[in-house]
Amino acid sequence: MKISAVAELLGAKVVYGDDLLGNEVNSACGCDMMSDVLAYVKDQAVLLTGLCNQQVIRTAQMMDMRCIVFVRGKQPTEEMLDLAREAEIAVLTSDLRMYTACGILYTGGLRGAAKPAEEAV
Repeated sequence: MKISAVAELLGAKVVYGDDLLGNEVNSACGCDMMSDVLAYVKDQAVLLTGLCNQQVIRTAQMMDMRCIVFVRGKQPTEEMLDLAREAEIAVLTSDLRMYTACGILYTGGLRGAAKPAEEAV
């Protein structure tokens, strides 16, 4: 799915990354705890979060994410956008709650990464 489709499905505003909207993303995760993102997230291209601070951008950069969607109407600061520009991470905002946004993307065909075999139950 292209980042432009993520924005369209969520009715999200592109705050940074108009030139990145053509990039493909294959999976997503919704999380407000960046420690969980670091510990459990693998191969997630889109991060949906209501946490709005510079650590979100830094975490996304470390995890090679391509897009961050701030839910619940959260607005990133200019400093956060500067970090996103450096890392070439698209930044979107949506008024939707995280659960709803994740459900819309899932229904639209964007899935989370598969669990590793040792974690499967």
